[in-house]
Amino acid sequence: MPSLPDQVFLEATADRLAALPGVLAVTLGGSRAQGTERPGSDWDLAVYYRGSFDPDDLRAVGWQGEVCGIGDWGGGVFNGGAWLTIDGRRVDVHYRDLDVVEHELAEAEAGRFRVEPLLFHLAGIPTYLLVAELAINKVLRGGLPRPAAYPPALRASAPPRWHGTATATLAYARTGHAPQGALTQVAGSIAVAATQTAHAVMAARGEWVTNEKGLVRRAGLTGVDALLEGLTAGPDALAAAVTEAEEILRRSVEG
Repeated sequence: MPSLPDQVFLEATADRLAALPGVLAVTLGGSRAQGTERPGSDWDLAVYYRGSFDPDDLRAVGWQGEVCGIGDWGGGVFNGGAWLTIDGRRVDVHYRDLDVVEHELAEAEAGRFRVEPLLFHLAGIPTYLLVAELAINKVLRGGLPRPAAYPPALRASAPPRWHGTATATLAYARTGHAPQGALTQVAGSIAVAATQTAHAVMAARGEWVTNEKGLVRRAGLTGVDALLEGLTAGPDALAAAVTEAEEILRRSVEG
């Protein structure tokens, strides 16, 4: 059980993270940064460094949990972190390389991004996730660049790219999986395509996304839930389900 009030815990933890060698800023993210946390929600913190950061310095603090190395979470923009228990609270610490963050901010402002695979994310993550964090997260220590608004160039480029990927995902489901009666693969393809389309919808609105939690619902794609609940095996039924999914997703993008 926690022994400290939330604010006292947060201040003390931010101070300890900010004191680590190479750390220039510490932020609070996730639901607690947005005021949508629930009882028992974990604490998402990020350490921003430039040049290098040694996870051994974090291990040396002695907090209970697992501290991963740089690059252990796929080696992309989401380049590692730690799952800790501090004062009875679940705390995730993310590593953020400021050189990478500033590069992706410039890329987003020019309407350019990549999509990288990441555990627990159906559609992967857009590299502008780092920019979303700058816009949404609360800076606890140090200073960081902040995007003035959702970049217009990104708002123009991201929706067609995401929707194009979703369209391709469903096209393969139609030709590759449905004729085989592969219910699991068709269901998975529809789920992935819905998540990709949700990214398209949110980008068109100019609303930042930092993870996939609640993303399909935020984008108004709950019709896909009903479709998947009624999914049945058989090539014809699965092909029809893909067609219905295509229509749901098309309407969401055009609307």
